[in-house]
Amino acid sequence: MTRFLATDDNPNGWKLEDILSTIQDDIVRRRNKIIDDHRDDARRLLHNNIEILRLLTECIDLARSSTNVLASLGPSRAPGGPPRIGVI
Repeated sequence: MTRFLATDDNPNGWKLEDILSTIQDDIVRRRNKIIDDHRDDARRLLHNNIEILRLLTECIDLARSSTNVLASLGPSRAPGGPPRIGVI
């Protein structure tokens, strides 16, 4: 069973792109708190956060692409039924 992601065993879980988007939002909020701090350490953290945001954007795009592939295979199956993709 997954802890965070939606599955047949965890129907209240999240889509991967939704988790990543929420993390991205949190990083933006945190980044906004240090944007006016011009010390070297703050600049390094800001640079790191910008790079993490860029990578998260790529990950979100990939996750959405995967969701679209799964959606093209039809609706999610009932628990215990055959998976849309992969093996049991």
